[in-house]
Amino acid sequence: MNTVGQREILSQQRVIAFFEDALGYAYLGHWKDRDGNSNVEEAELTKWLKRQGHSDKIISKVLFELNKAVALGGSKTLYDANREVYGLLRYGVKVKPDVGEQNVTVWLIDWTNPGNNDFAIAQEVTVFGVNDKRPDIVLYVNGIALGVLELKRSIISVTEGIRQNLDSQKKEFVEPFFTTVQLLMAGNDTEGLRYAVIDTPQKYWLRWKELEAHPAAGDNPLLRELGQLCNKARVLELLHDFLVFDAGIKKICRHNQYFGIRAAQARVKRREGGIVWHTQGSGKSLMMIWLAKWIREHVTNGRVLIITDRTELDEQIEKFFLGVDEEIYRTRSGADLVRVLNASEEWLTCSLIHKFGASDEGDIDDFLADIQGHLPKDFRAKGEIFVFVDECHRTQSGKLHDAMKALLPGAMLIGFTGTPLLRDDKRRSIETFASRRRSSSSAGAPCRKCFPRATASRRSLPTSSWTWRHVTASAAGTGTRSSCPAASTRPAGSSRCSSKPTWPASARSSRPTGPHRRTSRAKRAAKV
Repeated sequence: MNTVGQREILSQQRVIAFFEDALGYAYLGHWKDRDGNSNVEEAELTKWLKRQGHSDKIISKVLFELNKAVALGGSKTLYDANREVYGLLRYGVKVKPDVGEQNVTVWLIDWTNPGNNDFAIAQEVTVFGVNDKRPDIVLYVNGIALGVLELKRSIISVTEGIRQNLDSQKKEFVEPFFTTVQLLMAGNDTEGLRYAVIDTPQKYWLRWKELEAHPAAGDNPLLRELGQLCNKARVLELLHDFLVFDAGIKKICRHNQYFGIRAAQARVKRREGGIVWHTQGSGKSLMMIWLAKWIREHVTNGRVLIITDRTELDEQIEKFFLGVDEEIYRTRSGADLVRVLNASEEWLTCSLIHKFGASDEGDIDDFLADIQGHLPKDFRAKGEIFVFVDECHRTQSGKLHDAMKALLPGAMLIGFTGTPLLRDDKRRSIETFASRRRSSSSAGAPCRKCFPRATASRRSLPTSSWTWRHVTASAAGTGTRSSCPAASTRPAGSSRCSSKPTWPASARSSRPTGPHRRTSRAKRAAKV
């Protein structure tokens, strides 16, 4: 065996050992010469379903429905099949035990209890197709292939592994195998890991960035990122809550979107509002989609109202939600909005802020008279209302805010903005979106001292915390913090931090040294 082959085998064995010892995956074996390798290992799935208490008859029907979804043919594309399989994974398989009996839902994955699933990996899995392929490592959950990992030695670019994944999905190779695959990965020991979903072009593959890692990973970037993405609870959470099929394109979250949604979920549970402050291109619309869907599933009678201040934004949000098969009602007037809120049919609604006024231009001075003319005497918005306010820095102040609060006094407000909050905007935003549980709070105000905002360049700067006392999302971040690094030193009741930011060693060389620093030096020199 040559030296190159030995290095690749050693790298592969190191990853396999990490999956077994650190992440708790079972090792199914070296499947290079094994016959019948499949993306649905029926023996493994049957064994798991029997442990859940299902009969042979039910299991047979479940396997039939799953194999039907997996099959490609006719006009059914890889995207179509993958979406259909995901529906069975996410919402369960509906089968009828016997003629005349009601349908029962059989879960292929126990989403609520990750430890109740069989996580396993297989090495060198030969897949037969038009032209055979052999993925380095395949991740199985209860016998269903959910992940594919291509590994390269250190001196070979990770892009080679990405291209291998893309080639394997083509009709000329083993496209049918990827109908169940929900997570694609490629990596090496020097560049770390890249991840994506089916049919994702190479330039859109993502890298996960997080400070905390499994101790067994050491300083190896590949193992660190595999531990962050593929630990049992995390990978199931990503597949359950952070995948979307958007009008022909499958998408998965970036790290900043994940941590932002997680912080928002915790805030929603406490019914405390806040601001999501993000950078342009960081995926605000997808965050709205994932958070709205989570609210619908986890809050009894939860309803979401999305407020915008421009017609094009109103249309864009409607298009995004319809693209992911979420029905959204777009109100036509203030009276229509009152009608929708007073009924309980629509759980998801979008509206222009100007519709709170009497004219298209938003004559807010006439708002109260306009609303009073349409409000029933016993009006009370049905359900628990969560209001997403787009571009909140310019819409939620003064009379506009008073108008909305008059209509929805008990609603929880979540603001979204990509614009730096200047002094006046910051003050108004705090007054508008601060926690209902505090008489005064800095909730939602980005802390400039603790978390400097990344500039237009995408250098590796630390991502600011998603704790909602300093809520922001930066696509340029190197990681996340679970809390403000200066929280322990902040005086009680103070909205300012009393210590300097803590910079990761990897980011110190990228600390901002832009024009604002040169200007400060010039001013000091001028004073001298």
